[in-house]
Amino acid sequence: MNSANHDERIAAMTFASVYPHYVAKVEKKGRSKEELHQVIEWLTGYDERMLQQQINDKATFEQFFQRAKLHPNAHLITGAICGYRIEEIENPLTQRVRYLDKLVDELAKGRKMEKILRAG
Repeated sequence: MNSANHDERIAAMTFASVYPHYVAKVEKKGRSKEELHQVIEWLTGYDERMLQQQINDKATFEQFFQRAKLHPNAHLITGAICGYRIEEIENPLTQRVRYLDKLVDELAKGRKMEKILRAG
């Protein structure tokens, strides 16, 4: 995937606009907001307070991931999301957003937390 237009759209979206959808998706499947936060913290390094700050600041995904400390095992997140292979996405920001989408999907699908967090 190398669509500059798509990448720009993702970069400009705010995390705050997508976050409620993540919460609804995992809660609908019986997972908790706390588990969602655990997944987000694993990927980004954002604790509860820092995450809320990103939401309050209406940080774009570009800002959100610029400020994040990406987990060293994030590259282990592979598979398809929205019809694209995550490991083949060329734009680094778009790939990071898709990492997050994939983790939220796995949480909603009932995967065990240690699998989601790539603990082995």
